[in-house]
Amino acid sequence: MTTKSAAAAARATVYGYPRQGRNRELKKAVEGYWKGRVTAEALRATAAELRRTNWLQLADAGIDEVPTGDFSYYDHVLDTTVMVGAIPERHRAAVAGDALDGYFAMARGTQEVAPLEMTKWFDTNYHYLVPELGPDSAFTADSAKQVGELKEALALGLTARPVLVGPVTYLLLAKPAPGMPADFEPLTLLDRLLPVYAEVLADLRAAGAEWVQLDEPALVQDRTPAELNAAERAYRDLGGLADRPKLLVASYFDRLGEALPMLAKAPVDGLAMDFTGAAAANLDALASAGGLPGKRLVAGVVNGRNVWVNDLAASLSTLGTLLGLADRVDVSASCSLLHVPLDTAAERDIEPQVLRWLAFARQKSAEVVTLARGLARGTDAIAADLAANRADLASRADSPVTHDPAVRARASAVAETDGRRSPSYAERAAAQRAHLGLPLLPTTTIGSFPQTGDLRAARADLRAGRIDTADYEERIKAEIQEVISFQEKTGIDVLVHGEPERNDMVQYFAERLTGYLATQHGWVQSYGTRYVRPPILAGDISRPEPMTVRWTSYAQSLTEKPVKGMLTGPVTMLAWSFVRDDQPLGDTARQVALALRDEVNDLEAAGTSVIQVDEPALRETLPLRGADRAGYLDWATEAFRLTTSGVRPDTQIHTHMCYAEFGDIVQAIDDLDADVISLEAARSHMQVAHELAAHGYPREAGPGVWDIHSPRVPGAEEMAALLRDGLKAIPAERLWVNPDCGLKTRAWPETRASLEHLVTAARTIRDELSRS
Repeated sequence: MTTKSAAAAARATVYGYPRQGRNRELKKAVEGYWKGRVTAEALRATAAELRRTNWLQLADAGIDEVPTGDFSYYDHVLDTTVMVGAIPERHRAAVAGDALDGYFAMARGTQEVAPLEMTKWFDTNYHYLVPELGPDSAFTADSAKQVGELKEALALGLTARPVLVGPVTYLLLAKPAPGMPADFEPLTLLDRLLPVYAEVLADLRAAGAEWVQLDEPALVQDRTPAELNAAERAYRDLGGLADRPKLLVASYFDRLGEALPMLAKAPVDGLAMDFTGAAAANLDALASAGGLPGKRLVAGVVNGRNVWVNDLAASLSTLGTLLGLADRVDVSASCSLLHVPLDTAAERDIEPQVLRWLAFARQKSAEVVTLARGLARGTDAIAADLAANRADLASRADSPVTHDPAVRARASAVAETDGRRSPSYAERAAAQRAHLGLPLLPTTTIGSFPQTGDLRAARADLRAGRIDTADYEERIKAEIQEVISFQEKTGIDVLVHGEPERNDMVQYFAERLTGYLATQHGWVQSYGTRYVRPPILAGDISRPEPMTVRWTSYAQSLTEKPVKGMLTGPVTMLAWSFVRDDQPLGDTARQVALALRDEVNDLEAAGTSVIQVDEPALRETLPLRGADRAGYLDWATEAFRLTTSGVRPDTQIHTHMCYAEFGDIVQAIDDLDADVISLEAARSHMQVAHELAAHGYPREAGPGVWDIHSPRVPGAEEMAALLRDGLKAIPAERLWVNPDCGLKTRAWPETRASLEHLVTAARTIRDELSRS
């Protein structure tokens, strides 16, 4: 049983909720607005209805305090940039002319103006728009969005808590604006930013906010004494404001470490902390720091980033321990539920017993409510829930779905030599150049070509039985023929088949490997209006039959030029799935690597001379704490090498990464021992090329010259300028020319024009080099 004080204190809340709607109504409305089919008023009405639906669902489930301000048309960090008036100079005219169009211009760019850089939100697959700041940056408060959404929730009779990106995290996520000194530190602007936050907090208090949540996930990373001192000053100043709501400082994704004692002593009214996974260490750390006497603790005990049902008994035990460490303990998910799908009830194709192992956002909200009730009223009040939960956990642990003895035996037999290529890179490079006969500055693309409406309709027709497999395959053949023909006419040197048969770069493979579950409606936001359906890695992994050989071989039959085989690497297969939590990630990665190794070897045997194994998630999955990184990188790089090390010296292995901070993993990129790497570089102005040079990276690299996440078509001279910058870091004999990423989200007109410009730029630089 719990105490009377616990009963009075325990309430249920969440930090944020999926934005898209049950049928991705937000995506459809925003994209309709971009195409001129939806008015601004209709878009705003759709957004308002989605917010209303979310809040009422949460309230009906028993959530006592709903979040506001977490809803976004595109990205919550971009919303913060608007809130503090940090509009880049090049976008100010557009924002002044029309705030909504200017907002989307910052996110996507226009033909005339480049967008903000985009990168991963900590170690998730969500992308945020990077703030651009400089020594002269000025801030002005614009709390209209935050105040408006709070009033909407209050008008429904709900208890609501606005959620803002905290000032320290906002500045630590920012980068120097173009033209600013590279060593400029945005955190030096903190004293200029805090009065703006004070004004926003006062506006929210006046609008009826009792509590405001300030998210500071950057404080779970390794921070310097100066950064921690800045955070201490920020919350001393904000906590000392006379006209403010109560402040709840939230962290998540990992343990707070050295930031915890500082926050515990800060003059704020509560902390929200993650107690799942590696962040479970927060429990002992909080006790060592003396707890939070007189303060509120929001305990994130339901994992907000994965889809497995909570162990209710274990979470109750954690909550019971926390009761003695704070004045009041409330229950929450570990982070915003933005990172999981909306509702398991929409899934009709997963076996019912297996479906009971899963919890999406609505189910996690229910778990939070159940735990709050158990904490407040005692375990007898949730006895039936606990019994059902024990049965579900036991069902999963004992299921043959989760264990394959043959897969485990093969993984156990892997030797260190299985993950090493021979001979050396220099010898391999010579063999590959002789075999492939490529020109200086070879051109290629990353893999995918536009996924047209006709292609998506063909897949839908196949699923619905409106066409048969033969008809569908003829459609795929026709698309591959068009893609190959276009690349040959354009003059691209290493071709791709365009991946018309693939729905998603992870899902496609997951559907062909044992051990994975696929969802029909498990959409999760990746960036803007780009939603993905991460598969669920439920059991041991193997490859029953070849997955890509047929279509790659067909494409190769259409051309004399080399066609790349395209695979998704083992780390990305884990990172962009909901991974099993019942064994070490390294063990799962090895199983996936062995399955992919079989595919690589079959591609080579079928005559494929260039094979790309994409690992865009290698940096994304890097642990937030430095002490945890070496172990991760050991198994992650081993898994890549295990995938790729069984081929001949003259088979060229490529990899690809995008939209991440690569400087942190240059040694790991080297350790992959790929022959060629292509990387995002256009939005970041060739930064990665110089990072590779500083490291002494010895292999071939293609820093991207076309930002494919913007609809703008860069000119040939713009791309040539980027190549000239790249040549300052990478010798011409090791430099490739390619886009930043795959072309799946682009339309054919901009794809044709941009690739024609790319080939022209490469030829221009070749001519310049030949004359020098």
